[in-house]
Amino acid sequence: MDTRTRLASLLERLRDNGHRLTPQRVAIVRALIEHDGHPTVEQLHQSILPDFPTTSLATVYKTIALLKEDGEVLELGFGELGSRYDGRHPKPHPHLICTRCGAIADYTLQGLDELVARMAAETGFAVDSHRFDMFGLCPACRGAAPTPPTDGQAARHTEHRPD
Repeated sequence: MDTRTRLASLLERLRDNGHRLTPQRVAIVRALIEHDGHPTVEQLHQSILPDFPTTSLATVYKTIALLKEDGEVLELGFGELGSRYDGRHPKPHPHLICTRCGAIADYTLQGLDELVARMAAETGFAVDSHRFDMFGLCPACRGAAPTPPTDGQAARHTEHRPD
């Protein structure tokens, strides 16, 4: 689904669920959908500040919480490093995560749903959700000289598209 269609359907779903579509909320949703990767709440906040300088960080957190409640955003939690959000593909899917720069790439894995169903059936476990992450070095970092971690973190928490 292209970003324009995704944005329109997401805004329609929010409206249908009784949520007000304030200009700030629309800007936050647009920033999430148009982001090339998996932004943090802080990155979303920074991206809308030029047009909405009085928007608080709390407003962005509340909007993300609404989207999560409606199943329209996938949260990728990384403990002390915080969370990143996927508004384009809100259903569980594999991610490749660079341990050096923090880049996150989506991956489509055919048969994943069947594998989860089979695991549930074989174990009797009622699976509500799942997360499949693979960690390593992205193509850009594989070609770059190692950089020492900053402020005690094993990976920097920036994002680029490792295409």
